[in-house]
Amino acid sequence: VYGSLTKLPYSIKDTTDKPISFYGATKKGGEAICHSYAHLYSIPVTCLRFFTVYGPWGRPDMAAHLFTKNILSGEAINVFNHGDMRRDFTYIDDCVAGVLGCIAGTPASIKGVAPFAVFNIGNSRSEKLLDFINIIEDKVGSKAIINYLPMQDGDVRETYADIEESKQAFGFDPKTNIDEGLGKFVRWYRDYYKI
Repeated sequence: VYGSLTKLPYSIKDTTDKPISFYGATKKGGEAICHSYAHLYSIPVTCLRFFTVYGPWGRPDMAAHLFTKNILSGEAINVFNHGDMRRDFTYIDDCVAGVLGCIAGTPASIKGVAPFAVFNIGNSRSEKLLDFINIIEDKVGSKAIINYLPMQDGDVRETYADIEESKQAFGFDPKTNIDEGLGKFVRWYRDYYKI
């Protein structure tokens, strides 16, 4: 959703009408449909913008899972923009806490105004991707073989969530730093895959 913005951190108040990828465009389109539904039918709708979610049971094509698998098996990992990437990595438990907090309060129904809200769910820290990889290396006890590649079309160099509105609206307060979160993830990974 925030693809073309250069201002950081990303705030829900920022204009997001110029996505740079199909993924971002579909997310923005989904929010527009939700807003229309809220407006037409007075159904309270809240959209959450998640920032680089990782943790147990995550998708195997995402960074934590893919990097851990490849480092343990001695296969190379692809790192885009020659390693100059930063992400707001958000541990799954913090995302769940955000969802539960959000469920407790729905957007107000005010005559003439759609009961609609958008919130960022992130760690509110922009971390270097290479630091993320170094922590995984430390947790698994092996070094990564890194294949440095140029930036992918439609990707962004950095993500960073402004979560002030989420804090104010429902007390969102992420607790898990990447060292702790990756430690939990690698323990789960080894247990799940019997490694």
